[in-house]
Amino acid sequence: MAQKGPQLDRGIICCSICLDLLKDPVTIPCGHSYCMDCITDFWDEKDQKKTYSCPQCRQAFDPRPVLVKSSMLAVLVEELKKTGLQAALADLCYAGPEDVACDVCTGRKLKALKSCLVCLVSYCEKHLQRHYDVAQLKKHKLVEPSKKLQENICSSHDEVMKIFCRTDQQSICYLCSLDEHKGHDTVSAAAERTERQKELDVSRQNIQGRIQDREKDVKLLQQEVKAINGSADKAVEHSEKTFTELIRLIQKRSSDVKQQVRAKQETEVSRVKDLQEKLEQEIAELKRKDAELKTLSHTEDHNQFLHDYPALSALSESTSSIHIRPLRYFEDVTAAVSKARDKLQDVLRETWTNISLTATVSEAREKPQDVTVTDLDVLLPQPQSEPKIRADFLIYSHDITLDPNTARMYLLLSEGKRKATAMGQSQCYSNHPDRFTDWWQVLSTESLTGRRYWEVEWRGRGVGVAVAYNNISRAGRMNGRGFGQNDESWLLDCSQNSFKFWFNNVQTPVSGSQSSRIGVYLDHSAGVLSFYSVSETMTLLHRVQTTFTQPLYAGVNLNYVGDNAEFCKLK
Repeated sequence: MAQKGPQLDRGIICCSICLDLLKDPVTIPCGHSYCMDCITDFWDEKDQKKTYSCPQCRQAFDPRPVLVKSSMLAVLVEELKKTGLQAALADLCYAGPEDVACDVCTGRKLKALKSCLVCLVSYCEKHLQRHYDVAQLKKHKLVEPSKKLQENICSSHDEVMKIFCRTDQQSICYLCSLDEHKGHDTVSAAAERTERQKELDVSRQNIQGRIQDREKDVKLLQQEVKAINGSADKAVEHSEKTFTELIRLIQKRSSDVKQQVRAKQETEVSRVKDLQEKLEQEIAELKRKDAELKTLSHTEDHNQFLHDYPALSALSESTSSIHIRPLRYFEDVTAAVSKARDKLQDVLRETWTNISLTATVSEAREKPQDVTVTDLDVLLPQPQSEPKIRADFLIYSHDITLDPNTARMYLLLSEGKRKATAMGQSQCYSNHPDRFTDWWQVLSTESLTGRRYWEVEWRGRGVGVAVAYNNISRAGRMNGRGFGQNDESWLLDCSQNSFKFWFNNVQTPVSGSQSSRIGVYLDHSAGVLSFYSVSETMTLLHRVQTTFTQPLYAGVNLNYVGDNAEFCKLK
């Protein structure tokens, strides 16, 4: 399909008098252009009346303008003739399928320039000229070309509808007012238009007023967006600066701790090596003395033995006894750093992660014009002592993975080490001192401090959900080795019919709705450990209030082959 070239305005390249391409084009003072001969002949006819006007816009000129050839248009027309577009440009003068055609033209019809509401006829420029020249026709109402002129004709009487029936709210002709609309409230269409025009003007005023109000609202919202962005940028800048300072402080403290530990390490190692050197010297001296005494013991000369013995039997003063304390040289440093970390984590979790933006959205929707930047507040909610609903617990959710080095040989770990299943045969685990050898138990890889929440989905006849210190005994089936049978672990025993809580080998019955999912909430610093039954709602099963002296580890205990427990992914 051939592409259409640029569309040119017919008023630029065609003369509206002869409807052909401009010949010797001239442009008159109002800006319209004509053929030199066409506009000259047109004004010559008017010369007796001494009135000279534009055939298109009717602007009058006095005196008669001097015509000057338009060089630019002349060049344009000549170029169009050379490129063979004259026929195409001529087509611009004729009516297409989407145009209103002149009702007077015969053969191929030209485009209509105006429609007459009195004649109910559409005219091209040539046939419209009489409405500009004939006095009676000058009174007719000319409008933009319209295809709906016939809608002004009464379908019953074939008359122009100049009357409006207010009773039936429709346009009618004169004969209709004497027939089926007799006695109705009727007025001229012009009068009804005047009334409706007044209503339209009022509506437009209201609309324009609303537009102005909305434009003011838009400006206010734009200002608010600018203010929000500015405030957010400042908050981000300040937070980045604050965190940078905090990181530098932590790095400085880390460097200080490292230097202090290394300095203490050097001092202690030097002290121990000095003592070791003295001991090694003493050992060498004792070995030499022992060799001399051994030689003396084999002397057969009694007098020689008695002479030499007093000198050889005397021993130098021994170094004081060495008492090796347990390997806890820097545990106090580790504990202090861990405590600082826990406090920092609590601050970040309980306060900073709860920062939210709260806006009075309902007021903004109801009264946009009243919205200001002060309607947006940054709030820091006060941390609750313990969450109440599951969504609040999930803020502290923590992914748990199980440590294969602690799992009994008959436990199978799967689902990314989040699920433990009791098996009838031993699994391929290497020997490890942390492994439970007799109880079907396993501990988590992660240590738990601060505020933590996790959930365990269990299946089977009997499963225990537990937390424990890492130094819990690993070997033997004696009392005190399983979760809940000592003061180093806490266990919620879940069966198909009941719950029981165990601590230090003391059983406490637990009442609550049965559920295959158990939620565990830990606030290490506050000494709070809570077990929940999780379904559509959360039901507290048991709460422990104590003092935790070490980091805790999550664990599960399985009682029968086929039992399984899985730590759920909550993030």
